[in-house]
Amino acid sequence: MGFGSRIVGIAQPINHLEKTVINSVDAIARRHCVLVLCCELWPGFKNNMPSFTTLIKAADLTEVEDKCLLFDCRAQLGDSNWGRQAYLQGHLAGAFFLDLDKDLADPPNSAGRHPLPDIQRWRARAGELGVHPEQQVVLYDDASGAYAARAWWMFRWLGHLHVAVLDGGLTNWPYALEKNLPNPPEPTVYPTLAPLTRLIATEELHQRLDTLNPGQLIDARTEARWAGREEPIDPIAGHIPGAICLPFQGNLDTDGCFKSSADLASRFADIDDHPILYCGSGVTAAHNLLAMRVAGLAEPTLYADSWSGWITDKTRPVVTEP
Repeated sequence: MGFGSRIVGIAQPINHLEKTVINSVDAIARRHCVLVLCCELWPGFKNNMPSFTTLIKAADLTEVEDKCLLFDCRAQLGDSNWGRQAYLQGHLAGAFFLDLDKDLADPPNSAGRHPLPDIQRWRARAGELGVHPEQQVVLYDDASGAYAARAWWMFRWLGHLHVAVLDGGLTNWPYALEKNLPNPPEPTVYPTLAPLTRLIATEELHQRLDTLNPGQLIDARTEARWAGREEPIDPIAGHIPGAICLPFQGNLDTDGCFKSSADLASRFADIDDHPILYCGSGVTAAHNLLAMRVAGLAEPTLYADSWSGWITDKTRPVVTEP
C-alpha cells in the first residue's frame, strides 16, 4: 500500500481525478521520507554538500572548501621540523598543521619509529582542532598522499567517515598558497565512535605467520628495501616472512595523482581477500590501504608497528632476497 493510500484509508479511488490527487500525495510523501533519511544518514545532505570519504580532486575542493576543515600533513623523514616550516612558508587558505611526529604518532619505542598515539589522546586532539563527526575533513601534503594517508586512516580510526585526501596534493593545486595563519578553531568534544579501521598487533601477526595465505601480507616499501639490498632508515634490512612487495608509489599516475579505481583494482587483483598491510613505520602502508578503498576493496588490516616495530625484537624472523 502506498503512502497516499495510507493517508486516505482503505477506500479505493473512484475516478481519474482522485487517482491523480492520491498519486501526487503518494509521491510527495515518498520524497519527504527520502529527504528525512538522507538528512539522518548523510549529514552533509542538509547543507547540499557531498561527502568525500577517500579522495577529493582540487576542482571539487574549490567548490566546498569553505565547509571543510583542512589539514596540512607535510613531513620529511629525518627532519621533524621540516613540515611545520613548510606550512609556515605557505599553505592552503584556512588549513591547520598536523605534525607527523607529535599529532600522528608517539615518540619512537618498541612499537616502531611512528607508533600510533593513544586513541584517547588522538580523539582529544581532534576535538581541540574543531573536528566533529559531521565535519568534512580534507588532508594534503606535497608527497602525493604519502603522509596525508596516515592522517586519513587515523581519522577513520576514530570512526570519522567524512575524511578525504587531496588527490595529487600541493603539486596539483592550481592556486597560490598563503602565509596567514587561521584563527584558532572552536574546540569540540569528539565522541567515542566505532572505528572504521582494522588493526593487528605484533604478537598476533607473529602467531599467525604460518597460517597466512599467499598475497595476504603486503609491504609498501620499495623492492630494494623489501629484498634487504638496501636499508637507509632502519638498522635491520629485509622483510617479514611471507610478505609480498607492492610499493605505494605504484598507486600513482605520472602526475602524482592516484590511478583510476579500475587500474587500482587491477593492481590488487591477485592479493588475498583479507590483506594485512605494513611498511617501514606504519605511514605509507596507509597509502596502499587508501588505494585499496578507492579500488572498491573491503577494509584491509593495518599492521601499524610495521617493519621498524617488528625488528625491535631480534627473535622475530626476517627474510632477505638475493
